Amino acid sequence: MLDRTGRLPQALAIRSRRVVNSTAFGVTVFCLILGNAVLLGVETYDAAIHQWHDVLKAAEHVFLAAFTAEIALRAAAHADRPKDFFRDPWNLFDLAVVTLAFVPFARENATVLRLLRLARVLRAARFLPQLRIVVVAVGKSLPGTLSFLLVGALLLYVYAMVGWVFFADDAPEQYGSLGRAALTLFLLITLDGLGDAVRAGLEISRWSILYYASFVLLGSFVLVNLLVGVVINSLEEARQLEAEGASPTPSADMAVSSTEQVHARIAEARAALDAVEQSLARLPPQAVTVNAPGHDALSP
Repeated sequence: MLDRTGRLPQALAIRSRRVVNSTAFGVTVFCLILGNAVLLGVETYDAAIHQWHDVLKAAEHVFLAAFTAEIALRAAAHADRPKDFFRDPWNLFDLAVVTLAFVPFARENATVLRLLRLARVLRAARFLPQLRIVVVAVGKSLPGTLSFLLVGALLLYVYAMVGWVFFADDAPEQYGSLGRAALTLFLLITLDGLGDAVRAGLEISRWSILYYASFVLLGSFVLVNLLVGVVINSLEEARQLEAEGASPTPSADMAVSSTEQVHARIAEARAALDAVEQSLARLPPQAVTVNAPGHDALSP
């Protein structure tokens, strides 16, 4: 059985989880996030700031207090297992956004404070499953994206050097230096101005068609499709994680109730055994018959 010290965090966690997991709590927090977004939008108008300065300040304090209470409830829901609270990235993000708002440096710096308040709007992804999947997919695609950027940078460097060698004298504005050539080619990846670039290259040399065709093939088709593949793969992984997280698992409340039921049944079994022992002790000695070897118990 749990002692009183263990029961207090457990009871607090059970009650807090009921509140946090309720639909009303999620809807309320989501409305607060939307209200905070509206407040940020209103504060971009100078006339509104001058007219309702005190009201806007009071509303900001109300939102901050509400978000602080939300984080406190989420932390209380993990009172029986505090480590699980810090294992959830969303909890860490929410805690950082709310906690930094109380830091003196952030409160004194208007730019940092606005960015922190803007970060609260991103918390809406927590309550939108599809948006949460996209955010997780973006995070998972970062390693593949970095590899894509390295390959793309290498491709741009090689082709920029080739373009500088062949087109620097005839097209100095586009290929006069390595930086200009890389910028020109980077814009060509989007196929913007490709026709003009090819026509200008053909006036210099007919072999320039091979230069532009190979670059567009590798840059616009191969690399971009590789990036799309990385994002789609990360999106599938994020959906699987979301499905696994949403799958029904035994909660701590169910585990506690099952333990209590086992203890109750053990206590009932012990009480029944005690009752049997007491009833046997009250029986007279003649009621217990021991058969000797070779004798029938029914014989006189």
